[in-house]
Amino acid sequence: MKPRKPSLTLKSFQELISALDLTSLPEKRPFTHRASEEILSPEIEAELFRKEMEGVKPVQKKERIEKIARAELSEGFKKKDDVESLKKLEDLIHYGKGFNVADTPEYIEGTGYHIHPEIARRLHRGDFSIQAHLDLHGLIAEEAKEIFDQFMKWAVTYGKTGVLVTHGRGLSSPAEPILKRKVEEWLTRGSWRKWVVAYSSARLCDGGAGATYVLLRPRPVSKRLRRKGVGGRKSKGDEK
Repeated sequence: MKPRKPSLTLKSFQELISALDLTSLPEKRPFTHRASEEILSPEIEAELFRKEMEGVKPVQKKERIEKIARAELSEGFKKKDDVESLKKLEDLIHYGKGFNVADTPEYIEGTGYHIHPEIARRLHRGDFSIQAHLDLHGLIAEEAKEIFDQFMKWAVTYGKTGVLVTHGRGLSSPAEPILKRKVEEWLTRGSWRKWVVAYSSARLCDGGAGATYVLLRPRPVSKRLRRKGVGGRKSKGDEK
């Protein structure tokens, strides 16, 4: 069955316009500005405002925020030295630049027999090369002591004079950093004391207060020299 042809066939655009019933379209009305009709008298506006503000209480004077005067730097703070100091403080806060572990209570250092304290400070500054690294993280004191002894024996056997021992800062310890104190104790007492030239907390790039540099002798101090005196020990945590 063939489809029925539409009853209306338009051959031109003009015929389409003629076929439209334009009388059914809504009448287009011109836009009129009625603002002049809505202007209210000052009396009516005042009355409307009064009604809208009913129940509103003014803010007490003590609760108001007065205008804050703009802070100005005094002439003293505008000096070059002060500007540089503020810049250094900003770098320290945002980027950690200028931070020195030696200025914190967590810093430790010490020296062996007949060694000047300056050697420990030089060790902290990085004046001596570090040739080996031991990480004791996550170990209990007994396990750490066994591994520490093995590492030190290996270091002195193979002539390693600068080593780094990572022990952590012990921030999770209830009292003091146990492993850190143990490492310091092993360096200043017992058999390894005669091998130690100096030790100090590491620089920030090597672990900071969570690691310790150790400077070792090529050979242990003899008993005769040990009887003449001992080295110094410094821990900022002990100075409190």
